[in-house]
Formats: sequence, C-alpha cells, structure tokens
Amino acid sequence: MPSLPTLFLSHGAPTMALTDSETTRAWRALGSQYPRPRGVLVVSAHHHACNPTLTAHPDPATIHDFGGFPPALYELQYPAPGSPEVAEDAQRLLQDAGFASAGLDATRGIDHGVWVPLRHMYPQADVPVVSLSVNPARDARWHYELGRALAPMRERGVLILGSGGLTHNLGALDWHVGGGNPVSWAANFVDWFVGRLQTHAVDELLEWQQTAPEARRNHPTSEHLLPLFVAWGAARTGCATSVIAPGFVHGSLAMHALQWD
Repeated sequence: MPSLPTLFLSHGAPTMALTDSETTRAWRALGSQYPRPRGVLVVSAHHHACNPTLTAHPDPATIHDFGGFPPALYELQYPAPGSPEVAEDAQRLLQDAGFASAGLDATRGIDHGVWVPLRHMYPQADVPVVSLSVNPARDARWHYELGRALAPMRERGVLILGSGGLTHNLGALDWHVGGGNPVSWAANFVDWFVGRLQTHAVDELLEWQQTAPEARRNHPTSEHLLPLFVAWGAARTGCATSVIAPGFVHGSLAMHALQWD
C-alpha cells in the first residue's frame, strides 16, 4: 500500500454529524480519494490524558460527550470496530521514540471529535478506528514529536487524522451569523498559521502562542489546536500543505481542513 497522507479537520459542533454542508461534503470526498486504510488513527481534541494513550477496545462505544443538543444526536451511533493491533503498533513506535509512558486504554470509546468527521468520511463505519489522546498541559513541540514518532504508520496503511479546530473561542461566536466573512482577528490568525505551514516555518509555529497574532483570543485553551501538530509532525518532512474547504461560521470559527501528502 502506498504511503497515506495526514489530515487535520476542524470538526465544528457535534451537529456536523447530521449536517450536509460544504465542509461535510469535503470530508466525504477525502474519505473516497485514498486507498482503503487498514485503520484510522484519530488524534481528538476531546481525548485528554497525561501520557499518550491509545484506545484499544475491539468494539468501542460511541461517546456522546456534550449537552444541550437535539435528541437525534444522542441516538446516533458510529459502530466502527476498534483495532488493538493498530493501537499496539502505534504504542511501540511511541515508546521506541522516547514516550516510554505511552499506553493503551481497553475501555474507552470514541468521542465526537472522532466520530463526527468519520461518519462522513466512512459512512459505513467499516474502517477500524483508534483514538489518540492529547495533553493540554504539554506544548506544541511535544505533540509535534508525537507525530514524528507515528510517521511510519502512514506506510503501514494507517490514516492519521487530527480532529480539532483551527480557531476555537466558543465564547466569541456570533450565533446569529452563519457562514460568510469572518472577524479580522480570526481571519488574521488563520492566514498567519496557514502561511507559516506553507513556508515550513517550524519554529514559529511551535511557538505559536508567542508568535501568532491574537493567539490567545483564537485559542483561550490549546486542546483544539494540538491535534494539528501531531498530524503535521507525522507528515513527510517538507511536504506541501493543502487547504480544503476553507470557511468560517459564526463569525470566528474556522472550518478549514488541511492535508499533507
């Protein structure tokens, strides 16, 4: 099997699982354009652990880790199988790279950061899924190194997908605005970030909280951006960054997807 790309998807609200939009149609197209993977390793903004932790349940439950949404969302199931084999493979790579505490969780299911985009990418729920945690107490460089350790998974038939948000300040959202022109502080942050990815400005990006414009305003907490660094770290060094279905909703929530071939 040829080497697979890595992806970062801004997954938006849980209701994206039930939405037909430019974003979700782009996710469906991504799911159909690659060879069928042996598994998908999703780095979810909603899976937190102090040490790198991979789900290893062969039949993971669908976790509804949110509140206040329509009843239909809580009835939705994504019954994809897990893959203890893929989880163990990833664990070995992490441990060999110096993440000695990388572990497996044989009880955890998959949260909405995992199943919302996968429901569109692989609607038959027939591709095995493993979730990898992030640690918001750790910085971008630590997560980038996680990705670098996991890069061989791409040659082993595993699609590495970071699921979070290129911007994520829920307190600043304008719920009366759908799509359209974003506020300047969000647009400037995204332009800066994508521009630095495309020019391979590694050091600037890994220090994004100090170097990016309005960094704290766009990410009051870091967990939704950390999956990007894992996916980017797992990509081929120096490869191009492709921006897929760029756009904003509610004034400042970026829905961009990124791909590294």
